[in-house]
Parts: sequence; C-alpha cells; structure tokens
Amino acid sequence: MTEQDVRIRVLERKDAPVVARLLHELLNELAKGSGPPLATLQSTAEAVLGSDAIDGALAFVDSEPIGVIMLNECMAIYAGGAFGEITELYVSPTHRSKGIAPMLVGVATKIGHQRGWKRLEVGAPDQPAWSRTLDFYFREGFEEVGPRLRKSI
Repeated sequence: MTEQDVRIRVLERKDAPVVARLLHELLNELAKGSGPPLATLQSTAEAVLGSDAIDGALAFVDSEPIGVIMLNECMAIYAGGAFGEITELYVSPTHRSKGIAPMLVGVATKIGHQRGWKRLEVGAPDQPAWSRTLDFYFREGFEEVGPRLRKSI
C-alpha cells in the first residue's frame, strides 16, 4: 500500500455511523473487548458531529474506512486562546505502521491552521504499556508536558 492508495477527507455529520464503528473497535481494543455498545457510540457520534467545536478526518483505502482522528476545539489562557485536542485517533490493526496515522495528524494540523489554533494537544497514554503510542506522538513533533487526569461528574 502506498500513500496514493489512502484517501483522507474531513468528517461530515453523515459520517457518524462510520466514526462510531471505528471508535467501537478502538474502545474494545483499549478495554480488552468490553467497550461501550456500538448503538451508544453511534448516538453519541451523531450528537458530537453536530457541534461546531468538533472536527476530524477519515482515512480510506478504496472505499473502506480504516482510520479516524477526532479533534475538539478548546480554550485556555495558557494556550493563548483556542487550541485543538486530539480526542481519538485510530487506525485499524491491519493498516497500522503504514503511515496512515501521521497522515491523519497532518490533516489535523491543517485543520488547526485553518481554525487559528496555536497548538494541538493529546492525552498521554499510560506508560510503559503504551510506549509505542507515546513514541509515535514524539515522532510527530509532540512534546511531553505531563499526564492528564479526569474526574467524572
């Protein structure tokens, strides 16, 4: 497979079922098969893709969707105003290590330039279990600034 075999396009609201399916695969992989139900993700994807603060892109080989990147516009004083956060990035296992994720990050960077963002951020995965993921982001020019914590409310 070459770069010419991969087509990437910006997400549209109608892509919710495809995004939900790809993220279902991602979340099941992360949760060792116990991710949320596909129907729940599809409902959420429809709502999320309707927001002006959300962008993203899909990667295709032929007509098969094989990857997705989701971006959320955030605001913070430390970031100089608006910035983008990569909330999900997934490439199907059979298409990994073929340059698709860097292509998706490249599209995210272009979207960020168009939106006037000064930076992209992404949550740091648990280490050392996800060292390959961290290495990928380092290769793509990200710098480590610490882990992210969460509190459910």
